[in-house]
Parts: sequence; structure tokens; C-alpha cells
Amino acid sequence: MRLRIDEAQRVGLEMARWMQARPEVSRVLHPALPDCPGHDIWKRDFLGSTGLFSVILKTHDMNAVAAMLDGMELFGLGFSWGGYESLIIPFDCRTYRTATKWDPEGLGLRLQIGFEDLDDLKTDLDRGFARYRAALG
Repeated sequence: MRLRIDEAQRVGLEMARWMQARPEVSRVLHPALPDCPGHDIWKRDFLGSTGLFSVILKTHDMNAVAAMLDGMELFGLGFSWGGYESLIIPFDCRTYRTATKWDPEGLGLRLQIGFEDLDDLKTDLDRGFARYRAALG
């Protein structure tokens, strides 16, 4: 189990850093990244992370997000708290979040990075982002 957790942390952080460099992404929400809100609390209370994190896109265009997700080959569409398969799902909690105000720049994508080859996952996301950009016009 320890090897699996260490690998989930490694690939999750690598993918989160890769996503930070994407022009389509406004921000990455991964607690192990120093610029993530709540990082200090995470650092105080936890020893590591997983492959589960979110990104905020630069637009609220659901049609563009649908175009991105419809052609994914390695990422399944669904929720998970950390399995072996990579998953992605859009979210927009502006209408139901009540504890604090949530008004991000764009829609969110929740990702679970599994144990597929990381370069293959990046290629799948690259192709998805190309569809996303094409849908935006």
C-alpha cells in the first residue's frame, strides 16, 4: 500500500504542476502546491498527498468543456477518492456552496490521476484541450 500511495502522490503532483503551465487553466487546487489556498493547514496536518486535485479553467463555457471531455480516451468520466484509474469530471458549485462565496474565473475540473503512463495521460489531456480551444472558437 505504501508504494501505491507514494506513486499517487508523485504522479498527482507532477500532473498538477503540468496543469499550472496550461494556458487554458486559471489555477490549480492541489493542497501540496504552495500557492494553493489552505496549503499551510495541509502542511501542518498531513505528510503527503494523492492524485486527487482540481483545476479552474479560464471560462464558464460548458460546451467547450463537453467537447474536451467527450473525446477523452484514458480519462473516464466519474468521481473517485483515489483509485488506480484516471478520472475527470466538471463541477460548478457556485449555486450550492453556502459556507463561503465561490466565484471562480471558470468551470472546475476534478481529476483523479491513476496509474496509467503519465505521458499518455498528458497526451490525452493535450488532445482534450485542443478540442476545448476549438469549441471556444
